[in-house]
Amino acid sequence: MPYTAEINRANPTAILFLIDQSGSMAEALPSAKSKAQFLADVLNRTLANLIIRCTKGSGVWDYFDIGMLTYMAYEEKDARVENGFQGPLSSAVLNPISAIEASPLRIEERLKKFEDGAGGIVEEKVKFPVWFEPKANGGTPMCMAMYRAAEVLAEWCDAHPQSFPPIILHVTDGEPTDGDPEPIAERLKQIGTNDGPVLLSNLHICSQQAEPILFPSSELELPNDNAKRLFRMSSILPDKMLLEAQHEGYSLSSESRIFVYNADANEIVKFIAFGTIPILR
Repeated sequence: MPYTAEINRANPTAILFLIDQSGSMAEALPSAKSKAQFLADVLNRTLANLIIRCTKGSGVWDYFDIGMLTYMAYEEKDARVENGFQGPLSSAVLNPISAIEASPLRIEERLKKFEDGAGGIVEEKVKFPVWFEPKANGGTPMCMAMYRAAEVLAEWCDAHPQSFPPIILHVTDGEPTDGDPEPIAERLKQIGTNDGPVLLSNLHICSQQAEPILFPSSELELPNDNAKRLFRMSSILPDKMLLEAQHEGYSLSSESRIFVYNADANEIVKFIAFGTIPILR
């Protein structure tokens, strides 16, 4: 049965975030934050939470190799897929979680609200490590990004044949501007380890008031061609993740895919947490 390999330091798994940084990511969510800034905050918080989950005793155990690929196009002939990490982490796309922990760009102080135990709310300063910076420029070279992800993960899978397959968390708010990414996504989903093929999840962000469509099981549930294409590009939920989602209250079937369309701020947070939590139990 696929997707049952134990995740440990000898056989880690990989999580690759594939992030759309096209110009439309500068649009504001209802919270007034841009999609790019809100997503960056969520991703930085996710990395911090993954580090906490991998901390044992006095050290961080390397259960995960983490990567961050971003894509944008300043002009038609200037499409770019870049490493979303900077500094010491920029020399490789995938880095062990201990290296992530050791190399934030900076530590910010932010205000966080807490219940005071007496029915009120207080604000306290907390440390907030930043690894990933928001950007929003130009077009959406999604095909190029999928192709680069395939290159990175084919090499990783060859080096880790006994590991739980890599997970890709692809976040976009638009349509590709460099062709049809579906054939490349299909080839990407054929890459894998002995435990199964790569899991490709897709999260579509919406800045308007629209009803999110969560883990659909048929493209007939979707409103347009772009949504249907992202659905087909997405992997079917493996049994372990399906059970986890049902436990969280989602009504799903064995054909449900790892895909959310028209995600609002709340669904962005939930989807990214869902995409990284169930594989380490």
